[in-house]
Amino acid sequence: MAYPIVDAPYGLKPINLIGGQVFSGATRNIPIASGYNTNIFNGDIVTLVAGGTVAKSALAAETSPVAGLVGVFLGCSYTNPSTKQKVFAQYWPAGTVASDAVAVVCDDPDTLFKVVLVAGTTADDVASGLLPAYLGQTVVGSNVQFVQNAGSTTTGDSKVAVYTAAGATTSSLPARVVDVVPDTANSSGNFVELIIKFNFGYHSYYNATGI
Repeated sequence: MAYPIVDAPYGLKPINLIGGQVFSGATRNIPIASGYNTNIFNGDIVTLVAGGTVAKSALAAETSPVAGLVGVFLGCSYTNPSTKQKVFAQYWPAGTVASDAVAVVCDDPDTLFKVVLVAGTTADDVASGLLPAYLGQTVVGSNVQFVQNAGSTTTGDSKVAVYTAAGATTSSLPARVVDVVPDTANSSGNFVELIIKFNFGYHSYYNATGI
């Protein structure tokens, strides 16, 4: 039997809400500061910063909640400073000067996301943070950390992934494995794609600390 192949991480993709509720595609538009000098890719985790604008989050293996985390970036719009035309883009190009820039953010704290499991925590390394890995059903219920690989300016997609050691019982990491994706299991019945959600308190809407 042929199995679908997952050959690289692709960021976080919303699929539904906890409890099987349908993800209707609802999002929130949050301003991006003109000239913000970091690429934000589709599937990246984002945070609110002072002034009420959005920025790429560096969330990785934190063991306590981080104020401001607001969800996952799904694209943006802005007026191109050269052509003066409105652009609807897959990713935010670092340094773009546009006073009307807004990020499209999946901000529901109960969202479940599909994500790729990788072999290690070294970002942008083909033998670690970029290498898909497989674990068995026992990964369900584990906590995972994020691996902040750089996204692609060609596709506009994130390459953020998750990592957890086999059999780990680590507590207080940013996300929990809720389920696995059987469609991309390998011939041994192990899983490379996981379904996760942010752990309670990590998302800004479930965290009493402001920014």
